[in-house]
Amino acid sequence: MTKKYWSVTEVVEFFQVDEAFLDDLEKENIVCSSCRDDLSHKSFSHGEMEKVRLAKILMDEMDVNLAGVEVVLQMRKSMIAMREQFDAILEDLAREMEEKLKGFS
Repeated sequence: MTKKYWSVTEVVEFFQVDEAFLDDLEKENIVCSSCRDDLSHKSFSHGEMEKVRLAKILMDEMDVNLAGVEVVLQMRKSMIAMREQFDAILEDLAREMEEKLKGFS
């Protein structure tokens, strides 16, 4: 079974970052840790872990600042949403074409 949530300690160790890095990401609303009823500490979901990963790459390898990270991640989110809409449109067109072709048989 895949793990659903990771603790701050696990995130820090996994990405080789310090807690201040995570705090900065949270302050800028780039990531949001989850406080759950069954845990007394912060934890990060898979989606938030992906944001931490991307933020680290952008900052370490591309020299992007926190504000830039936020912009890039928002643009990424918008692009994914547009891609999903485009895929849905293509699926609808394919179904319509298939129905029309059945009419010619």
